[in-house]
Amino acid sequence: MNQRIVPAFLLALGFFTLAGCSSPTVITLNDGREFQAVDKPDYDEDTGFYEFEELDGRQAKVNKDQVRTIKEL
Repeated sequence: MNQRIVPAFLLALGFFTLAGCSSPTVITLNDGREFQAVDKPDYDEDTGFYEFEELDGRQAKVNKDQVRTIKEL
């Protein structure tokens, strides 16, 4: 039984470590709409858009000029 506990503990520790890397973010637009992202959005300088993953798993893009604030929760 002891042989199963150590790998299970290491696996659980790995999941908790990965979960700690992301920090949910709220992106507020100039018109008041809000998007909740899984992590901090990436800014693409070539296109001028913020790219992020919403909480439901969908990928989204927002023009930089439409963004009022980006706050971590």
